[in-house]
Amino acid sequence: MANKDVLLSVKDLTVEYTSEGEVIHAVNHVSFELEKGKTIGLVGETGAGKTSIARAILRILPEPPARVPGGEIEFEGKDLLKVSEADMQKIRGKEISMIFQDPMTALNPIMRVGEQIAEVIKLHEHCSRQESIEKAKKMLEMVGIPGERFYEYPHQFSGGMKQRVVIAMALACSPTLLLADEPTTALDVTIQAQVLDMINDLKRKLNTSMIMITHDLGIVAEVCDTVAVIYAGEIMEYGTREQIFHDPRYPYTIGLFGSLPDLNSDVERLSPIEGLPPNPADLPRGCAFHPRCPYAGEECRKEHIELKDIGGGHLCRCCRLNEIAAGKAKEV
Repeated sequence: MANKDVLLSVKDLTVEYTSEGEVIHAVNHVSFELEKGKTIGLVGETGAGKTSIARAILRILPEPPARVPGGEIEFEGKDLLKVSEADMQKIRGKEISMIFQDPMTALNPIMRVGEQIAEVIKLHEHCSRQESIEKAKKMLEMVGIPGERFYEYPHQFSGGMKQRVVIAMALACSPTLLLADEPTTALDVTIQAQVLDMINDLKRKLNTSMIMITHDLGIVAEVCDTVAVIYAGEIMEYGTREQIFHDPRYPYTIGLFGSLPDLNSDVERLSPIEGLPPNPADLPRGCAFHPRCPYAGEECRKEHIELKDIGGGHLCRCCRLNEIAAGKAKEV
């Protein structure tokens, strides 16, 4: 990949929280790159560290209890962990925006929705109040809400429309990078599809790069170019959408697909992943997934496994690939 195509480069990022004297290892030495105009999906169960990665990029982690003891987040040649807070305030909303998971709490209940969008525009584009109002109305219309609803309050909107308002706010200043934290979790299936189509359309129009945080593999298939499977704060498997969907190699990734219904398979029951994610304050020695892994061997319990390229940029953090391949062949 040519360096000029890389918009965001995250290197060896670590995020920790301190709670009641315990250190919670939320993100453990995560590295990935995002090209301009592309979308990467961060996939994993609740508590895997996906949102902490996004908040670290935007530098909105609550400090304390959170801290970033190591790593680099290079965005357009600048290490975001080293720039001043004043410079970060210019970047947030203008160059990097975030769609938060819950639109009910992301909006101020006592401010008109249009004013909340106009505030972002006025702050970053240094335009007049009237100009910011007109642009805010256009943003509402762009996400399918009539401009005259500018003067209404959040409680007058449905959940799906609130989410559209949050998306309009995030895209108001045409950011270069959009962080979407489970933007469709609170929506029903029909509205979810509409919101995903809208995000895709706006991304194409504005040539915006995106990090899509989700546990829904259907959303990944819809919007992502590359995928990073996150478990216990680490990237366990990374590759293009096609590599991950057509040739998953890591046991956790295989387990995620196994717990989805497949119309082409004649099975009576789904195959959920046994057990629960580990306590991030007391991660298991060796591979973090080994207590739940059907292929785990002695080396998995003792040694930390590094990510390695298994072909074509497809990365996997596993030392039992031969056994897994044999198991998959036997199933076929």
